[in-house]
Amino acid sequence: MTNTLIDIGANLTHESFAPDLDAVLSAAWRAGLSHIIVTGSSRASSREAAALAKAHPGRLYSTAGVHPHEASHFDEHTSGALRDLYALPEVVAVGETGLDYNRNYSPVPDQERVFAEQLALAAETQLPVFLHQRDAHSRFLPILKEQRDQLSRAVVHCFTGTREELSDYLDLDLYIGITGWICDERRGQELQNLVKDIPRHRLLLETDAPYLQPRTIAPRPKHRRNVPEYLPWVLAQVAVCTGREAEEIARETTENARVFFGLDDLARGP
Repeated sequence: MTNTLIDIGANLTHESFAPDLDAVLSAAWRAGLSHIIVTGSSRASSREAAALAKAHPGRLYSTAGVHPHEASHFDEHTSGALRDLYALPEVVAVGETGLDYNRNYSPVPDQERVFAEQLALAAETQLPVFLHQRDAHSRFLPILKEQRDQLSRAVVHCFTGTREELSDYLDLDLYIGITGWICDERRGQELQNLVKDIPRHRLLLETDAPYLQPRTIAPRPKHRRNVPEYLPWVLAQVAVCTGREAEEIARETTENARVFFGLDDLARGP
């Protein structure tokens, strides 16, 4: 498979990539990836992600946003800093933003306020939204619904939810991002059963590197770090669970990603 996959979410500004990022990227291109979207999850990491994308034009793009874990650090300067990033051609989405009640690193009121503010930024800029939700569906859904009509496109990244949650998201015409969670024989069984119910034109693939290394990799790596090079293992498991050809899914998810992030428009230029 050559240059047929797009990783819609990799945390390449994570400190674990500092020593060998060039090698990580080279391995990804050899594995058949054409593009990687670098996730921004704070004001600082969003700047770093944009700089990284600028240094690898036509291959890397980035998102800019504040993860719910960082919501308590969202101040009056953050919106302006994000707006500056959204004006850059390499920044293609708002986020990572959403709610995470699993650990509550930021207080719930801060999370909800910052989530709503970033949705408003997405509506203002008409950039797509890169969404995070963990153990917070009952609040995430109404906040998202309130602004959905003003948003262009949105993806629930790293979906690991229930059938009811999937139905709610598809009712809002959201895209669904699938990670190596689907390769986990312990925790991923429900997702393995649900993935066939995701419409073909709404399915996206991602690694969420350095997290969620696919447990199906053979032989198993000696390290636990996930890398974009491993995205084909996510693709392979999706193919197994849907009973479809991997090549067909690769073509469809790549086209979905190009549409979602507007990559073809960026390639054509102004």
